[in-house]
Amino acid sequence: MAKIKEFLKRKDIEFSLKRYGIDALGAMAQGLFASLLVGTILSTIGKQFSIDFLVEIGNFASAVKGSAMAIAIGYALKAPPLVLFSLAAVGYSADTLGGAGGPLAVLFIAIIAAEIGKAVSKETKLDILVTPVTTIIVGCGLSMLCAGYIGTAASAVGNAIMWATELHPFLMGMIVSAIVGIALTLPISSAAICGALSLTGLAGGAAVAGCCAQMVGFAVMSFKENKWGGLVSQGLGTSMLQMGNIVKNPRIWIPPTLASIITGPIATCVFKLQMNGTAISSGMGTCGLVGQIGVYTGWINDIAAGTKEAITAFDWIGLIAISFVLPAILSVIFCEILRKIGWIKENDLKLGL
Repeated sequence: MAKIKEFLKRKDIEFSLKRYGIDALGAMAQGLFASLLVGTILSTIGKQFSIDFLVEIGNFASAVKGSAMAIAIGYALKAPPLVLFSLAAVGYSADTLGGAGGPLAVLFIAIIAAEIGKAVSKETKLDILVTPVTTIIVGCGLSMLCAGYIGTAASAVGNAIMWATELHPFLMGMIVSAIVGIALTLPISSAAICGALSLTGLAGGAAVAGCCAQMVGFAVMSFKENKWGGLVSQGLGTSMLQMGNIVKNPRIWIPPTLASIITGPIATCVFKLQMNGTAISSGMGTCGLVGQIGVYTGWINDIAAGTKEAITAFDWIGLIAISFVLPAILSVIFCEILRKIGWIKENDLKLGL
């Protein structure tokens, strides 16, 4: 047992929730963002302004999402170069064979392939062959064996959430908005979760609402302490910047979370806000305005498919209200109440910018 522990330590193989549930998942979201999300944004801009080369570039970027996710995971797991580069094939196979639940298949399979690749790396004089061959055979083999099942399971969970949201838009709007919003602020990836579950439709709209409530909420209610730098870094960047302050005083999390509980059902019941763009956009909120671009892309897709006649003023009012106006107003109101009763004190929301 001691020798095994020594071997794992030497190979930097660490079986922990942080390594796999935070580091790997977060990196996967970045890989997905740098491929599918950027590709979608470029394609959308290209289509709207008839810039064909942007559409083509966007399509290229979107096509390599599986490889990008797997390489990002390998990077987070500190995989050596030969393992890291071999994960391109692993990610492609897992994402392709995983179907709609491809991202979740990539997460599990890339982790296993990367760790096994790390285990054999530089253990033989034929490392240039042994390491990539082992990584690719293990990863692609697992993809062929189980990626389809993982993808189906992920899709089933996502479909169940979307079905429940359609059936009970008020209750599920609250639940989905609050949970995905909380995940966005935690050091895990709400984007990867939404992508893995293929969370779109009304449930995707509720997820967008929850993420916006956290990002815009923290940005606006901490403006006194953090000024414009904090407004931009949290409102267009990530509310995760507040995690250190949340650990010190968990009560600062109450205002944006309450805001998400309110905006979620408003999104699903009043504005019927749906995310029919890419699923990962559901978990991005106002980060680079990806959530809003995703909703807009969904509108365009729906019009092209004939399921929507046109983008209305009510659509725009709903998107702006859910994304920016309501989160800002509600979070500030709740924050001021907590400040008055002493639950939130001066500089509790201060960032080290």
